[in-house]
Amino acid sequence: MKLFDCQNCGQTLFFENTRCERCGLRVGYDTCSNTLMALDRDAEELSHLVWHKAGDPSHSVKFCDNAAYDVCNWLIAADDSDDYCLACRHNRTVPDLGKDHNKLLWKQLEFAKHRLFYTLLALKLPLVTRGQDPIEGLIFEFKEDESATKRVLTGHDHGDITINIAEADDAERERRRAAMHEPYRTLLGHFRHEVGHYYWDRLVRDAPALEPCRAIFGDEREDYNAALQKHYREGPPAHWREHYVSAYATTHPWEDFAETWAHYLHIIDTLNTAEAFGIRIKPKDIVASDALATRVDFSPYTADSIAPIIEAWVPLTFAVNSLNRSMGLGDFYPFVLTPTIIEKLGFMHDLVHGWVGAQRRAQPAIETAGHRIDGINPD
Repeated sequence: MKLFDCQNCGQTLFFENTRCERCGLRVGYDTCSNTLMALDRDAEELSHLVWHKAGDPSHSVKFCDNAAYDVCNWLIAADDSDDYCLACRHNRTVPDLGKDHNKLLWKQLEFAKHRLFYTLLALKLPLVTRGQDPIEGLIFEFKEDESATKRVLTGHDHGDITINIAEADDAERERRRAAMHEPYRTLLGHFRHEVGHYYWDRLVRDAPALEPCRAIFGDEREDYNAALQKHYREGPPAHWREHYVSAYATTHPWEDFAETWAHYLHIIDTLNTAEAFGIRIKPKDIVASDALATRVDFSPYTADSIAPIIEAWVPLTFAVNSLNRSMGLGDFYPFVLTPTIIEKLGFMHDLVHGWVGAQRRAQPAIETAGHRIDGINPD
């Protein structure tokens, strides 16, 4: 994600900020200009919901209706007939706000979802609402367990993505992560994984990409429920780390696709942030210093291939994993990227850019000087 600043005073801002802490102006995210826009209102507008860009009264905007709940800071054109922003118009169900704790959980859900949409918009991926496609439009349902025996399962069904709001509770999510022996579990990760299923339907299922996808991820016509039961009964196969980015990816070709899709979004969004900060890695006094050096000075969203993305990701991850360990924390990216997994990530990059058809274009060799991203013990 890019860096943002207040257009009025230059103060650096986070993507989720609603007000500049220096000059006090209200700010909102404008999808058209990809900026956090500093806002103002004339005295005669105080009884209305219309704002304008600071210093430009002709540029009128309004906040998404969900801004009233302090869960969204996105803007819409003042004359837009829709009262919800490009992210919130995909909501169907939100938590019961009569419960105070749910307000905080919803806020965390929306923060993660809006970061997801930032990336989807940057990649120019199709975003279809249920109003546009009543059968398979993208819709989100944030639900809580009804009881100890009636649990809400996080998942995807023909564009309908359900997230159990308990995943927004840090302590509960960590408990589940530990219980399932996962090296990584985040709210944003859930969103990226589940939307991967949605884009399999959109970009692969009825498209020329289907056969190339099967050649890499396997035949999705394999019985899904039987595969899921086998996975939970027997666990992942031996030596799975050579071919899959996570144990759950071994369950079924659909899950391999969704897990790889999520990791592709992890990588390009993090590299985009590194590019915004001008991050440069140049290790000193080690034999492999050249292999672990990089300067993130390109946009991963528009890279010609997966090669420069991986070549930057390996040293960046090694450096940040090392910093985390110095603080006594777990690895920032606790995964192994092997040649097979990198090939799958390359498929994702080509897919989102419309380069996958009956024949995939030739891919350049990816040289990492023998280094693997290895944040966990593969044994």
